[in-house]
Amino acid sequence: MTEQRTTPGACPLDCPDGCSWLLTIENGAAVSLRGNPEHPYTQGALCVKVNQFLEHTRAPDRLLYPMRRIGPKGRGEFERISWDEALAEIAQRLTGIIESDGGEAIWPYQGTGTLGFLQGLQGRAGSRLWNVLGASSHDMTICSIAGLAGLDYTLGTSRGLDPESLRASRLILLWGTNTLTSGHHLWKPIQDARRNGARVVAIDPVRTRTAQGADEHVAPIPGTDAALALGLLHVVVSMGAENQAYLERHTLGWEQFRERILRFTPSRVAALTGVDEATIVRLGEQVATVRPTAIRVAQGIQRHAGGGMAVRTLACIPGVTGDWKLPGGGLLYSTDGYFGGNREALYRDDLRQRQVRSLSMTRLAEGLLEVEGPPVKALVVYGANPVASSPDQNRIRRGLERDDLFTVVLDHFQTDTADYADILLPATMQPEHMDLHDGYGHLYLTWNEPAVEPPGECLPTTETFRRLARHMGLREPSLYDSDEEMAQQLLDSDHPSLEGITLDSLRKNGWARLTYPALFAPYEDGFPTPSGKVEFLSERAGAAGLDPLAGFTPGAEVSDHGLARRFPLVLLSGASHFFLNTVFGNKPKLRRRAGDAHVVLHPDDATARGIAEGDRVRVFNARGVFIATARVDDMVRPGVAFTAKGNWPKLDGGSGINATVEEQDADMGGGAVFNDNRVEVELIGRPRGDED
Repeated sequence: MTEQRTTPGACPLDCPDGCSWLLTIENGAAVSLRGNPEHPYTQGALCVKVNQFLEHTRAPDRLLYPMRRIGPKGRGEFERISWDEALAEIAQRLTGIIESDGGEAIWPYQGTGTLGFLQGLQGRAGSRLWNVLGASSHDMTICSIAGLAGLDYTLGTSRGLDPESLRASRLILLWGTNTLTSGHHLWKPIQDARRNGARVVAIDPVRTRTAQGADEHVAPIPGTDAALALGLLHVVVSMGAENQAYLERHTLGWEQFRERILRFTPSRVAALTGVDEATIVRLGEQVATVRPTAIRVAQGIQRHAGGGMAVRTLACIPGVTGDWKLPGGGLLYSTDGYFGGNREALYRDDLRQRQVRSLSMTRLAEGLLEVEGPPVKALVVYGANPVASSPDQNRIRRGLERDDLFTVVLDHFQTDTADYADILLPATMQPEHMDLHDGYGHLYLTWNEPAVEPPGECLPTTETFRRLARHMGLREPSLYDSDEEMAQQLLDSDHPSLEGITLDSLRKNGWARLTYPALFAPYEDGFPTPSGKVEFLSERAGAAGLDPLAGFTPGAEVSDHGLARRFPLVLLSGASHFFLNTVFGNKPKLRRRAGDAHVVLHPDDATARGIAEGDRVRVFNARGVFIATARVDDMVRPGVAFTAKGNWPKLDGGSGINATVEEQDADMGGGAVFNDNRVEVELIGRPRGDED
């Protein structure tokens, strides 16, 4: 007799949409996965990547058992061991390191492989253990930190408008975001707005899928977005269209900011951005006259040396026009701040006996090769594949090769990073464990109920850390809280966003909208800045050694004309339509659909280098090199090369995009500078049969 049931779940991946899904289970096995049609935002649709998630859980190369390295680091040679052997060795090594070098010699290196509050990044999984051990604090800088810091100076928070309110917008600027690839559910509110007469403008150096679907595409030179924003505001001010009443009541520093705006004339901005003056004036007139205007900004825009300032300045636009007071007006970067859960109950930073140092995620090579007092002696990597995903790939490899570094990796597959592990531990995947998620692109909580038994000897990350604590003889009671207890602790909050939401109701329904109105302006009662206003002028920014006034900070390499003579192309690395970061980078079906690692060149740049469509090319700078297939297309502007991230280096010739990226900080928050990267591209060979 067939027993069938349906279990609610949640996509765990690093995407703003945080989809709700349903798993169908027959006789203990998952037989189908589909989007939850009852979810108001994701409405039953999953992306091309996640539609095949069940296949991914059953992949033949999945890690199923603990492993110990038996060959040189980096070669990926392991033997199977038991959990007790693995945990005993980890406990012994970590204890010895603490005794000889102190807890800060341990670096818990967590990534965005899952965003869950229990198993993943949002709840800083393992934080309690690392706090008890006195390990170094992991500074999560790889994704969106520069933009978050910039927004905080302007708004006092990173919380933007509710994405569903875009249905009320009449002008939508999709600024540096490829919505149809990275968060495609937002396209539904956008299309609803278009049916009501809204105009959609994509602002992006690359003509992405989203740009092709917009009403207009504007392509600035990479790193010049803040200059373009100031140019649009110049048009607004020249028309006398600034909202004077709003400026007087709800903003700080307008007169100083206005003076700066007036220096960014359309002609000057055209020279800075490469956007023609007529386009700047036309778009500025739309921003001046169309209410409400919504701006959607994504992470790529802030991955350069002036990235924090760029997002900070974009958030000023609705302060000048008064759009922040209107439902459907304002800026959306993240919605993460809407959820008022008791995160500190998960983190338990109070368990630290003293303040510890922070180590930056995007400075892994520096941390492994240069940091002293003490040096990093143990690296525990989970939810991350830094050899493929982090800057300065070649130096990271050298750091991981250190004989005195003890490396533990928890993962689902043997990634490029896993090849350097001393101990490799198999982790459960989403259908096999309990978790709770929010979305950083909507206002919903989503519950993930364990639906099937884990294969082999895979364990949830939470259980791995519980067992490790036991092997280390640690007595702090909270280290042994169950997943259900931790979920309850997170929801134990008097924040109004959780009114009426309980763990029982979440487990029953699978999702819940946070307790906010269906259509609202997020800052009707003021802004959480020190002044309670939009701060064009921020004393906090000045105290941090930054320009206190919003403006334009050029990129580093992209604006270096001397460097441009050696490396004339700016390399942008955007999200792949078929991978999510490096998740799915080993999945054969999606690899075939994505094709080989490639680089897109404008026809003028390709012709100047004797490169044709399909040629094999070498992409390089002084830091490193990777091999790719050339695509020739005017989807990029001259002087820009574009590639998609997500490929595993070991499956694509041994090197990847990040071999060329500098390990350097953006202007705010220590963010990465993936898109502030100059390279040259040269022909190395033609497909067989195409030789001249």
